[in-house]
Parts: sequence; C-alpha cells; structure tokens
Amino acid sequence: MDFAEVLTRRRMVRNYTDEAVDRSVLERIVGAGRKAPSAGYTQGQSFVVVTDPQVRAAIAGLAGESEYVGMGFDPWISRAPAHIIVCVSEAAYHRRYQETDKLGPEGEITWPVPYWWVDAGASMMNILLAAVNEGLAAGFLGVHAMGDLKSLLGIPDQVDPIGIITVGHPAADRRSASLKRGRRPDAVHWGHWDAG
Repeated sequence: MDFAEVLTRRRMVRNYTDEAVDRSVLERIVGAGRKAPSAGYTQGQSFVVVTDPQVRAAIAGLAGESEYVGMGFDPWISRAPAHIIVCVSEAAYHRRYQETDKLGPEGEITWPVPYWWVDAGASMMNILLAAVNEGLAAGFLGVHAMGDLKSLLGIPDQVDPIGIITVGHPAADRRSASLKRGRRPDAVHWGHWDAG
C-alpha cells in the first residue's frame, strides 16, 4: 500500500469482526514497532501481544469497557482479536546514558524531555500504521487508570505500559464526535511562530 494511502486510512477504529489475525501478520506489525527510533539506541520499548480471549476480556474489564458499552459503543476492546501493549523502561534510558559513549563530563545528561515517552509514542505510531498497511484496523487506549494491567500480564516493575493497541479486521463503528472539530488550521508555523 502506498504510504499516503496508509496515512489517509489510519484512524482509531473501535469495532472489529470476529476474524482472527494471523500470527505472522502480528509479528510484522510488532516488528514495525521495534523499528521505531530510540534515544541513544536504547531500545527501551517492549511489547506484549495478547490474543487469548479470556485475557483480552480481563483487559477490557480493567479498562471499564462495560461503562463504554453502556454509552452505546461497541465492545471493541474485548472484541479485538489482538492487543499489543506498548511498554517502555525509563530505567533502560538511565542505564544507557551512563555508558561511556553517552556519559558527559558532568555525568548523565539532565533529561530536558523524557525521551522514553517519545520513543514509546514512535513505536505506537509505527504499529498503528503497520496495521493499516496489512489491511487491518487499530485503535488505542491509554493505560493511565489500569493499575492492575502490569500484574495481569506479568510486566516487570521497571517497565511501564503506555497503552493498548487493539488490532483486527474492521467492523462498522460509531465514530468519535471529536472528529467534527476537524484539523486545526493554525498547527503549522513556517520559520517563526507568528509567521503563517
């Protein structure tokens, strides 16, 4: 698929058919996530791929899917045949930037931006685009209120899940009302903030 078409087709899908996704396809999609850049080539991103229906249902429960369905939406989290949980380890970045080739005269850099979150976001976007490229659909939900997810999936203490990407064959879904806002016309500035 042409990259411009992938970008055009990419949207957050919140309903899927029951059709399974082949493991080889999921491996390619997660492989795209692994190809995302990382500061200092730390490679602090990691992924948990969940296809078991009971575990997906447990994740949906942690995410409060029943309340979402109560508002008239589809049970998209439990229905998606695959979940890819994007994780990152801040500790890995601190270890990497204490290595000889990254250590400055004053020690580890003062992190002006927590680049581990940037890198996790890059992995997330690669996965979303790779799913579209495979003819599939994907959606994202944050894990900020899902404290038991780490326990459910056995994720180590020094690794933080940032979100869950649902992947599957798209079914008709109710689009977010937020889309009516359209794209902000003032988001791009050329040469200077005040220039158009």
